[in-house]
Amino acid sequence: MENNLKIFIGADHRGFELKNFLVEKLKLHNYEVVDLGAYKFDPEDDYTDIALKVAKAVSKEKNSKGIVICGSGIGVCITANKVKGIRAGFGNDIEIVRKAREDDDINVLALPADFIPQESAWILVEIFLNTRFKGEERYLRRIKKIEKYERLPIYLIFVLFVGLIVLSLLFFFKLFS
Repeated sequence: MENNLKIFIGADHRGFELKNFLVEKLKLHNYEVVDLGAYKFDPEDDYTDIALKVAKAVSKEKNSKGIVICGSGIGVCITANKVKGIRAGFGNDIEIVRKAREDDDINVLALPADFIPQESAWILVEIFLNTRFKGEERYLRRIKKIEKYERLPIYLIFVLFVGLIVLSLLFFFKLFS
């Protein structure tokens, strides 16, 4: 167990009880836990807000992982994966979670509160936290391709910016020649 690992966790109203259960279990196992909400049961809250908070926190904190929870687990998984550097995986089965950690190095686990009992969720969390990434060349290569894709918009913005400067200079020189 990684004692210095920081765990960010969050859930909407459908995952509220499961999140509170997992927070207590994580603390009992000496993890540093940061609860990013929901802090009270609110049937009007949106999973997107919570999933983005958790994903952004994980993307900024080097030695951390995240757990996001909603009714199906799918909404929080989709949302978390929109944040650069996040590899969120849906977890409802031990082997899927194990393979997601070993092969894909997921850093956020998305859980379906409506479809798994609390104790089963805890087992999935333990697998998520204690399974190591294999780090084999083929898995690293695939992750690097994802990271390259995530950087693509920055390159496009840079190219557009340089292009605008060049066009502005051409226009300026043409205007005054």
